[in-house]
Amino acid sequence: MNEVSQQARRGPSQRNVEIGVALVTGLLGAVTMIGSWQVGIGWGVEGPRAGFFPFYVGLIIAGCSLVNVVKAASETPVGDLFADYGQLGSVMSVMIPTAIYVAVIPYTGIYAASIVLIAVFMKWLGRYGIALTLAISIGVPVSIFLMFEKWFLVSLPKGPIEDLLGL
Repeated sequence: MNEVSQQARRGPSQRNVEIGVALVTGLLGAVTMIGSWQVGIGWGVEGPRAGFFPFYVGLIIAGCSLVNVVKAASETPVGDLFADYGQLGSVMSVMIPTAIYVAVIPYTGIYAASIVLIAVFMKWLGRYGIALTLAISIGVPVSIFLMFEKWFLVSLPKGPIEDLLGL
């Protein structure tokens, strides 16, 4: 590669991403172990306590994460990029709206949040026309409502809009 193309391809290294992911999964394993310890990991009269199996799953996750951190840290860095910042920006353009969607579901309900998410993705990322965007962004949640609430009789999270409509 010439110097200009190396400058254009900037981003986190494969090694740093591997270490970061291993640390995060190790933290999740530790949190699982701590929570399990608090509810009890021993044996009761009725058998294993509620935290018995989750504790050992968390222990396995934390142990494997430790192995991954040591392995990634001990390897000689080759300079391989995990992804350049432009590629990470594309991933974030999907991940951030999806995280917001998940965060607002308890307040708006799944149907209203889904209408907005689908419309945002279709218009912003897909660049579809307004008629198709409205048809799909309203049609999909209505179909999901009919399938789950009416056919399967499974209630999904509802918010103030659904309460206002009496759904």
